[in-house]
Amino acid sequence: MLVTRFAPSPTGYLHIGGLRTALYSYLWAKKNSGKFLLRIEDTDLKRNSKEAALAIEEAFRWTGLSHDGDITYQSERFDIYKKYIKQLLDEGKAYYCYMSQDERDALYEKQKANKERTKYDGRYRDFQGEVPSDIEPVVRIKAPLEGEISFKDGVKGEVKFDVKDALDDFVIARADGTPLYNFVVAVDDALMGVTEVIRGDDHLSNTPKQIVVYDALGFKIPKFYHVPMILNPSGKKLSKRDGAMDVMEYKKEGILPEALLNFLVRLGWSHGDQEIFSMSEMLELFDPNEINKSASAYNAEKLSWINAHYIKNLPTERLVEVLKEYELDLSRFEKKEQLIDLLRDRAKDINELKSMVNSIIIEPNEYDQKAVEKFLKDDALEILEAFNKELKSKGEVTLPEDFKEVANNFLEKRGLKLKHLAQPIRIAIVGSAVSPSVFDVLSIVGYKDVVKRIDNLISRGE
Repeated sequence: MLVTRFAPSPTGYLHIGGLRTALYSYLWAKKNSGKFLLRIEDTDLKRNSKEAALAIEEAFRWTGLSHDGDITYQSERFDIYKKYIKQLLDEGKAYYCYMSQDERDALYEKQKANKERTKYDGRYRDFQGEVPSDIEPVVRIKAPLEGEISFKDGVKGEVKFDVKDALDDFVIARADGTPLYNFVVAVDDALMGVTEVIRGDDHLSNTPKQIVVYDALGFKIPKFYHVPMILNPSGKKLSKRDGAMDVMEYKKEGILPEALLNFLVRLGWSHGDQEIFSMSEMLELFDPNEINKSASAYNAEKLSWINAHYIKNLPTERLVEVLKEYELDLSRFEKKEQLIDLLRDRAKDINELKSMVNSIIIEPNEYDQKAVEKFLKDDALEILEAFNKELKSKGEVTLPEDFKEVANNFLEKRGLKLKHLAQPIRIAIVGSAVSPSVFDVLSIVGYKDVVKRIDNLISRGE
């Protein structure tokens, strides 16, 4: 069975690069009827944040990337890591290193002076002397001393590391017994049955170290896919200003999870010229072996365009559900479908949609002063009052075409144009001179509230 995983460290928020990696891993597992696992890599007890771990879980719930089984926390697996460290020590594949800080500093200074790569020199690899009593030892794994480590990467192709350049006997456990990243990652991936690892190419240099651990413990090595990073439009590292922010900040900015996932799947992978992908299409078409070898550029305008597309095309029920998450409950609003259909083409994000909905369903308590000065001059209020009287004489008016008929008859009798009436009506109904089709708005607001809102404007003598 194909098994993938996403394994973030809870030392900060989940950013979009991480979410893209999770999405790729999720799609590949589900496409192959496999498993997608979530593991929180929280062995760095000093830097871990419980809030960050909870935020990662929240982001997964919001985006709908459901993981299989319970979340695994590395901080709960220390006994497992100790067992395998002891195994390596007992088999002579790892050893205690008593190198002091002074020894390490002196070694590195000498190597720098000789213009050599700074690395551990193996002095305690086969140590037979007296154990220093004043040093708490770390545990180092015995890495190969020569040759190369190679593997076939699903994105980069054949990757080779010269052992002398890429490796030394790296530490797998600190002096206090805490295991280190490259050791626990390899152990967990093996024990959890992970067959394919999709991750950012910033982890590429870690891969030979992890292969050393796999080999030492007799574990099967998974297939790796190292995905190029997401850069800003200038080709530099993505900053918060460019979009490298907490995934949940995208929700606050009114981005739909469907739109964000669609945007991310295209940052590094493509299927012809297709831009819009439903989740079912992603599952059908995505293949990590087709991920681009070069970095992708973040494009805020593209994300906005995709988000607007989803707002235009999602079912009303879905948008009602989303708006509820933004503290706007339309579930009991009788004309919610008509309302959303009227506004969906005008909104780039959910915050805009919410604002426009509220401008129609909530009676204004103030009016845009510039609109008032421009459109409520001369006899505009008298015309509006006369129209309202006409409306009241007709009784209950419901449909947009009914409101339009009343208005046209009113204007024709007085020799007026729609421009003499439409903007004053808008100001009365929504508080400004900007709205969708005025007759659609009147129909949604409803006859009784229309009459009331016009009366309120007139009574204020604006």
